[in-house]
Amino acid sequence: MSQDTDSKLLGAVLIVRHGDRQGFYQDPETYTATATQITPLGNQEEFLLGSYLRSLYLNESSPSYIPGMSTGLFNQSQVYIQADLGGEDGVIYDSCVSLTQGLWPVTPSNNITLANGTTVTAPLGGYQYIPSEFLSMALASIQCSHRIVESVDPNLSVSLEGFTDCNTFDAHTTAFYNSSQFQEMATQSAPFLNSLPPYLDGRSVMLQNMWNIFDFMNVNNIHNSTFAQALPLTYLAQVRTLANWHEYNVFSDNGIGGIGNIAGLTLLPSILNGFADIANSTNPVKLSITAIAYKPFLSLFNMTGVAAANPSLAGIVDYAAAVAFELRQPSAGGEPVIRFNFKNGSDAAFVTYNFLNSTEDVPLSAFIDAMAPVSVNTTADWCSICANTQDRGCAALTLATEQGEAAAQPKISPVGAGFLGAGLTLAVVAFMVGTLAFLGVLTVGKFRKRRSRAAGVTAKVHDLALAKRKLSILDYYEKCNEEAMQL
Repeated sequence: MSQDTDSKLLGAVLIVRHGDRQGFYQDPETYTATATQITPLGNQEEFLLGSYLRSLYLNESSPSYIPGMSTGLFNQSQVYIQADLGGEDGVIYDSCVSLTQGLWPVTPSNNITLANGTTVTAPLGGYQYIPSEFLSMALASIQCSHRIVESVDPNLSVSLEGFTDCNTFDAHTTAFYNSSQFQEMATQSAPFLNSLPPYLDGRSVMLQNMWNIFDFMNVNNIHNSTFAQALPLTYLAQVRTLANWHEYNVFSDNGIGGIGNIAGLTLLPSILNGFADIANSTNPVKLSITAIAYKPFLSLFNMTGVAAANPSLAGIVDYAAAVAFELRQPSAGGEPVIRFNFKNGSDAAFVTYNFLNSTEDVPLSAFIDAMAPVSVNTTADWCSICANTQDRGCAALTLATEQGEAAAQPKISPVGAGFLGAGLTLAVVAFMVGTLAFLGVLTVGKFRKRRSRAAGVTAKVHDLALAKRKLSILDYYEKCNEEAMQL
């Protein structure tokens, strides 16, 4: 890959997978999951990842140091962090906490001097507590930059688990299982799968259940010495190969905006907002971290073309894997560019990969052109794309629409109805807003002000993709943030 070795790092948008955990089960048709727990190994994996990221981005002697970032005490104005609180029952959030422990470790500088002259250091030798908040806004698919760890409940926000309760995605999964490609693989792999019952404790050996087969064997191979010694040498690698094929085909699509990529499509607003924050020189946020499960990685690798160019990446990423979208200023000037780095679990360091069919760093505008038009920005968008009228806030949206239309039904003659025009439309919208606010789906007041800022920035990002304004990217984002702050 051709790189500008003298480009200046402006900031990074990080996407990280959780660490090692106990086993859990996912429904092969809907991917609803049972609860599980992180292990001490998982905590350690995330801590080590955080320590590596610290050495890279928060170390002034590193060539990848992010200028201006605090290298000691955590500065919450510079960082945005969110973690999925969904199907794996706190594992991802707990992993994120361990990650931040590595990024901002214990330091005796975390102290306070009292009025009587006594200096008190935080517990555990100066442990740094990263503030956390529960994200409870159903329409929070577009996030504003809270300077805390947000635990994102998938029942209230679709941003980090766009695939659950998505009817069109379930149909996509069923279509894959019914495809000739799947049937051929099922026939080809049947002899091997039929040899696995002694190692599966009664679990189905059907190809549809491939994720659960792999996860059970992988977890036990790590934590059960009797199992690990009894398992034939090549079995886990063979199972993983089939699981990689299975999961990549479920969580990818032929088209960048295809429903198979829904796990990535709902994540895109977080990535685009991260770039908007970093590219705005007046915004202190220069590091954005999103902690997730493995599924959005598959979609992102498909959407960006990374998997097509590197078939070894068309599969399940390891525990504590990380993608770093680095936003850089070229040495020759011009608009910022994006560098795609990936570190798969225990790999020693990031590796840079080509993406979006480019052999060099990709201009920010090119990334926006490709991704903004397919980004799923709101719960309403998700409900429409997923053909859902009941779950995850969709029922409230449906009810608001129906009640708004009913309340605005004209009770006058057909002649009089002709004079309603735009007034009727405004009445419908006003009633819908009131209903959504009452139901808690749309928050007004303080949150509305914060959300308007993020929505304004995202709208401007989308405009850039469609209108190709002649302003430089940096000036453009400064302008849109100034406008958004006035909303």
